[in-house]
Parts: sequence; C-alpha cells; structure tokens
Amino acid sequence: MSTSVRLALYEQMLRLRLIEEAIAVRYAEQEMRCPTHLCIGQEAVPAGVSANLRPTDLVFSGHRSHGHYLAKGGNLKAMLAELYGRATGCAGGKGGSQHLIDLACGFMGSAPILASTISVGVGAAWAAKMDNEDRVAIVYFGDGATEEGTFHEALNFASVKRLPVVFVCENNLYSVHSSLDVRQPKRPIAALGSAHGMAADRGDGNDVEFVYRLAGEAVARARVGEGPTILEFETYRWLEHCGPSDDVGLGYRSKEELDSWKRRDPIMTYRTRLQAKGLLANVFESALNQKIEQEIDAAFSFAKNSPFPPATALTSHIYPGQGFVA
Repeated sequence: MSTSVRLALYEQMLRLRLIEEAIAVRYAEQEMRCPTHLCIGQEAVPAGVSANLRPTDLVFSGHRSHGHYLAKGGNLKAMLAELYGRATGCAGGKGGSQHLIDLACGFMGSAPILASTISVGVGAAWAAKMDNEDRVAIVYFGDGATEEGTFHEALNFASVKRLPVVFVCENNLYSVHSSLDVRQPKRPIAALGSAHGMAADRGDGNDVEFVYRLAGEAVARARVGEGPTILEFETYRWLEHCGPSDDVGLGYRSKEELDSWKRRDPIMTYRTRLQAKGLLANVFESALNQKIEQEIDAAFSFAKNSPFPPATALTSHIYPGQGFVA
C-alpha cells in the first residue's frame, strides 16, 4: 500500500471523527431537531470501503449514515444544512440526519427503516448488470438488519443473479440496547452470506487497512462479474444509539466494555502505526487538523445561515394518495 493511500485513509477517518464530535457538541443547542445517530468509533469501515470506489459506484445506507455519506464524497455543507432542517440541505431540509442523499457522488440514500435499503441496493446492482454499466453497489447495514426477512431475500436474489453488489455489515454488537448474543445464535454473520452461496469474509472493522483490503477484493470481484460478497466488520459505537451522549448509565453495556473498545480506537491505533513507519510528521498532523476544523466551521456557518424551506415546499416531492388535497 502506498504512502499516499495510507495518509488518505488516516485523513478520512480523522475528518469523520472531528465532524461527528462537532455535531455532538452543537446538538445540545437544540437547533438540530432531527434524531441523529453518530458513528464515532466506527470510522474505519466507511473510510476503508469508500477508498476503493469510483464516483460512478453507488452507496446505500441506513440510519447511522454520516460516515458513509461523507466518505463517498457527500457535501458536508449540504449534510449539516439537512440536520438543521434548512432548504440548502441535501434533502431540502425535509429529511434530517436519517435521510441523506447526494446523487452527484453516488450516495443514493439512507433510510431509518431497518434493512429497507438493502433490497434497493440490490435492485440498483441488477439494473447496472442489465444495462452493462461498469458500477458496483455498496449496501451498509448493522447487525440488527440481518434479522429482517428482506436481508435474506436480497442476498438470495443477488447470489442467483450474480449481481455486482457488496454487502457491508457493521457489526457493533448491539441493536439499540439489545446485545447480539440475545438476538442471534453463536455464529458469524458472514456465514449467512456463505449460506446464500456468495463470497464472505469478516474481521476487525477498526483496522482501516484490513477493511481497505477486504473491500478492495470484494469490489474487484463484483466489477469483473464474479458476483456479490458479504463483509462483516466488527466495530463499536462509543455513544448512545441515538444522540450525542454517553449511555453507559442505562445498564445495557458496561463501562469496562466501552473502555476496552476505546483502547482499540481506529484512528489512534492507525496514527501510532503510521508514526512507527515514519509516515506521519507532526507538521502534517497540525496542518491537517487545521484544514478540517476550518472546513467544519465553514459548513456549520453555511448551515445555520441558510433559510428554512418555504411553506409551499410542504407538499412537494410526495405522492398524493386517495383523499389528498394539495
């Protein structure tokens, strides 16, 4: 792996962390009124996966999607404006954190309904194959989504049709407040992909180079017509399921468990690795932090100074049903 790729992976993870931390701090101001699911602690997965993608590749996600959106090239100003409910938001200020979209960079959308975008991503992969388009679909989801029927239906169809899709499971061990061991039998989630006849792999989702390598192999297979892959990356969210706070006091997980995962911080462990290789100079880090902080400040200023959608936008982009009066 080249030095430029390594530094780009580090920069992407750091950027995602600093953006999410800034959102967490400002969320207390009560101006972002949408439910917000932060990915602090899970940055290695979107950074490592998206580093293998082209602008024409397509990405689909769920409720914890900020990292997926930004790593694919989504517009930070538009994302923050969406969190503030402003007209300049990526969904016109009407969707909030859980409904991000940026067609220009191939981020096809996120949705909070569990597993709902998995089948949509498979449909996009099928369309790409039918139209002989050289593109790959990436579908992100958590461990909880694998308990939905549509997950199995989508994997079965993708395998039968040998579609160019990569299923990326961010296994953070919890579905809201329920641990994996009380919801599923003791077996790898990746084994569900094997059962559906597709390539499958799993491992440390906090090791960005490992994620980069496995995702690269999966994307390459998809691109040459060898069909789908499921990747299970074990990782961990540091904050509460929904919101900017620490939730250890709720009792569903222990402080010892959280602390053990924080010691595996994907950014700090990679920083140490790069420093040991002599690839991360202090002057580079200082300039990088300054650049990201300036980007964040500018994006928040843009978002907070943008107008709210007009009242006339309330009935736009919807499909009227029986009895609807515009």
